[in-house]
Amino acid sequence: MDLIETPRLYAYTGGKTFDPALPTIVFLHGGEHDHSVWSLQSRYMAHHGYGVLALDLPGHMRSAGPALTTIESMAEHVAAALKTCGAERLIVVGHSMGSLIALELGALLRDKVLGVVLIATASPMQVSDALLDATRNSPAQAMEMINIWSHSASLGAFDRKPSSPGPGFSNIWSNLRLMQRVAQRNGADVLHADFAACSAYQRGVQAAAGLTCPVQFILGASDSMTPARAAQPLIDACRDAAVLILPGAGHSLMAENPDAVREALQHFAARAFGRTAA
Repeated sequence: MDLIETPRLYAYTGGKTFDPALPTIVFLHGGEHDHSVWSLQSRYMAHHGYGVLALDLPGHMRSAGPALTTIESMAEHVAAALKTCGAERLIVVGHSMGSLIALELGALLRDKVLGVVLIATASPMQVSDALLDATRNSPAQAMEMINIWSHSASLGAFDRKPSSPGPGFSNIWSNLRLMQRVAQRNGADVLHADFAACSAYQRGVQAAAGLTCPVQFILGASDSMTPARAAQPLIDACRDAAVLILPGAGHSLMAENPDAVREALQHFAARAFGRTAA
């Protein structure tokens, strides 16, 4: 589904025809990713009574580029697209970089956003100078480093479900391949643009304090990219915050513990939309 034509912004609808009359869940991916990181959660929610829009952010995979260079401009672009889709009741779910965009959307679409879910978030989301330099000058090496840090150390390449639910499958290697595909399709500069935007964003606490809707935090106890403690300033700023910390999970929560993330989304959506969980 294309939300807007110029520039083109792609949304995956979870295998269902999008119905704007339904309460709608908007999924926002992190740096150098696309909508597919939400495959398990988005498809489940689409088949249990919700409209789903899992976006490719500007300049990522199927959405037109270039990649935008600030969190604020990404949020403005997404907000403009969502205004055209017809949905009036939204929950915004963001992972990592997407969580910062979700904070901004809560303000830009205040009259429509009934809840915000922040997964693997932090304030500030500071990126080291060495890693930022690598994203610009050695992107392949940077992707390998990021991929290692994005997963719990207890999650080996083939040691247990969900890392290896079937022969030849690995969350860790699949994540690296996704990052490589985004770079091949959209350009090597996307990685640096994404990480620089996260590092430069300073409005997180201010945006969180301005939210009037409930906010669900989903954090990984073993997250080395955005440690759970780094979300505390955002938690403290929110008027209505619930916190779920998943034991043993790293930064890639949707893949490392997909069932727990899905269950949290399901219960939060029921609360925010005022309906019984399916």
